[in-house]
Amino acid sequence: MIPSRFFVTCAPGLEPLLHAELRELRLARIEQQVGGVYFEGSWADALQVNLWARTAVRVLLRLARFPAATEEELYAGVASIDWDPYLRPDGSFVVDAHSNASALDHTLFIEQRVKDALVDRFREAHGQRPRVDKEAPELSIHAHIYKDRCTLLVDTSGDSLHKRGYRRYQGRAPLAETLSAALVLDSGWDQRSPLMDPFAGSGTILIEAAMLACRIAPGLLRPSFALERWKGWDARLGSKLRESARAQRIAIGKRVLLGLETEPETVRGALENLQALGLESAIRFEHGRAENWEYKRGWNAWIVTNPPYGERIGDEEALARTFRSLGRRWKEHCTGWHASVLLGNPRLAASLELRAERQRAVRNGALECEILHYAL
Repeated sequence: MIPSRFFVTCAPGLEPLLHAELRELRLARIEQQVGGVYFEGSWADALQVNLWARTAVRVLLRLARFPAATEEELYAGVASIDWDPYLRPDGSFVVDAHSNASALDHTLFIEQRVKDALVDRFREAHGQRPRVDKEAPELSIHAHIYKDRCTLLVDTSGDSLHKRGYRRYQGRAPLAETLSAALVLDSGWDQRSPLMDPFAGSGTILIEAAMLACRIAPGLLRPSFALERWKGWDARLGSKLRESARAQRIAIGKRVLLGLETEPETVRGALENLQALGLESAIRFEHGRAENWEYKRGWNAWIVTNPPYGERIGDEEALARTFRSLGRRWKEHCTGWHASVLLGNPRLAASLELRAERQRAVRNGALECEILHYAL
């Protein structure tokens, strides 16, 4: 079988981390791009990425690239594709279109012509046509037209991969699971030293760290991915790959994962999330404030955290005082520690009064942020 070309998307700034993950999976012809990473492989490789890539958002299969300067070219390109492996004649689909620097620039029209070409092909071949379903389609098609060339992709993931399936409790403004995992990976944590989050909230960073240390595939709680519902998918192969992923899990052992939180309800919610993974004993939560906690000298731990940024003036002034106290605390008690902090406010970063040894620009939703790394 000729290898297929896949594009794995991620949040802006996380492309190098995703590239490293795909190298760990030993995929072929990996190529980092803006917004994600390409690789070549089989449908089984795509399922492996869906199961294991901690920073990935979606895995898209590229079906074709063809000229699309006119609606006739667009229609002909879509109609030339064999859709049978991906969709049943009585199935459902949706089309999402984007256009840039092209003659065809009306996305709704592009979506309509892609739909027309697909259903016409099914009607001619099978005497019936699939239906459009914008809520729960069996196949999601992405049409990207750039400089009059159309790239047609289909989504192998379904729901965004940040939806791991363990979040029973939401909490206030929780950090996405994919960005939490990226923060842990970028910190360089050795998966043996103690790791703590002094602003733990609902525990997402600590949970992602526990999953990494225990070799828990982040997609294992998902009942299925989109490609497992495709007509041509081999269900036995999918079961084999899932069983292999389950077999790689190891115990947390003596690793210390610690979170500080001030609200008991939030801690109870974090424990609910841990129960979904069978990790109730993996993380210890303590009641405390980051700037007052007794950090253990000589512990040589990793601090990985997403502190509040402060959006109102009063909040920012109070947080600046907290950050100055926190920075002093770390300098006095945490020699030999490492700290990785996600911040969306440069003024608060300055309030720590610490010099970052490296940093990475990322985006948390619509907010421009930086991951700042400190050797204390």
